[in-house]
Amino acid sequence: MFAYYFQLGLRSLRRNPMLTALMVMAIGFGVAASMITYSVFRAVSGDPIPQKSSKLFMPQIDSWGPGQGADDKGDPPGGLNYIDAMALMKAHQSSRMTLIYQVSLSTLPMDADSVPVATNGFAVTADFFTMFDVPFLYGSGWSKSDDEGRVADVVLTQEFNQRMFGGANSVGKKMTLSGHDYRIVGVTRHWDPSPRFYDVWEETGFDNPPDFYLLFNRAIDLQTDNTGRNSCRGAITYDGWDKYLQSNCVWLMPWVELDTSEDVDHYREFLQSYSADQQHAGRFGWAPNVRLPNVMQWLDVQGVVPPESRISLVVALSFFIICLVNTIGLLLAKFMRRAGEIGVRRALGATRHEIYAQYLVEAGAVGLAGGLLGLLLTAAGMSGVGLLFAPEIAQLAHLDLSLIGLTLAVAIFATVAAAFYPAWRAAQVQPAWQLKSN
Repeated sequence: MFAYYFQLGLRSLRRNPMLTALMVMAIGFGVAASMITYSVFRAVSGDPIPQKSSKLFMPQIDSWGPGQGADDKGDPPGGLNYIDAMALMKAHQSSRMTLIYQVSLSTLPMDADSVPVATNGFAVTADFFTMFDVPFLYGSGWSKSDDEGRVADVVLTQEFNQRMFGGANSVGKKMTLSGHDYRIVGVTRHWDPSPRFYDVWEETGFDNPPDFYLLFNRAIDLQTDNTGRNSCRGAITYDGWDKYLQSNCVWLMPWVELDTSEDVDHYREFLQSYSADQQHAGRFGWAPNVRLPNVMQWLDVQGVVPPESRISLVVALSFFIICLVNTIGLLLAKFMRRAGEIGVRRALGATRHEIYAQYLVEAGAVGLAGGLLGLLLTAAGMSGVGLLFAPEIAQLAHLDLSLIGLTLAVAIFATVAAAFYPAWRAAQVQPAWQLKSN
């Protein structure tokens, strides 16, 4: 019966071409606007590491004091200075911990005739790869003993390895970064969580992916400058690397892995105790002020989801609702024009339920046509996302299979929902009155 009703619905699309075209256009434009903005919102608001986001935490310690924070909410700075970061590392209060900072180095290509190229990466500790489930194509990361030994190891990303070695297994080979030789110990598979949660601090986290990861202690020994976020308070008196490390400048991103709620409570108490000890030692002149957000809480604090994506999504959904309201009126006009036909069918024995089902299926056919038009408009609209959003965010929006399926499903479901009242009115047609009037 469904197939029969569906055939009737398709035939009905040709019966009133003007009304049908208006309905298909209303659904198509409405669903396309919604899906384009949703694709951006989905890309920037998703969980970048769903399997572990509730176990990864960002320790924050107020090392600046009241009124010195980046906002007026009293939140501690979004990073740690070197003194506090190393103190947390040496305390070993979490199952895993890593320190991260961004570096830019010149890389000497394998071709001797080429000139060095600028590359970007992160200086990280050994737990980085295990904590964040970084997949490897060749080799692996380094060990904690390598951290302590301050060895010259480096891990390349798959994309960078493709550029430098043509995608071949480069593990064991040497690479020269800013004049220093490194041993390649691993090549990651494509891994670029969106947003790049481990390096989000008043930045979007959607810029270009890194080329390599090198050993944190080795980078410190070589006085490798931080090229990421760096923020200081008060008089900046340091005039060298060692004094910079002892300053109150915050520039290191710490992450800890805590498996249970008891571990989280214990670590939060540890941060409170550490901050209180610094107060008693005279280093902090204020009461302990610490935070321990997990990944999603941290992204929310940092406002990773751009406000324009929320606003545009609300505007697009509002536009879609207006389109559906107009569709209700058009469906009502379309169905009631066929009151005579309905009266004959009812007189021949069709029940109200069958009339109701027939017109809902017919509305589904309209929704399917609107969804197909919406797909074309969504694909075309993707090229214009850059007009509303920053380039690094616009590039995240793309039409994939899930969005195609969602577009069709939303168009059909929304049109069927809009047809409930028109179909109900059609099912209420009195056959006797219709036969008499005709």
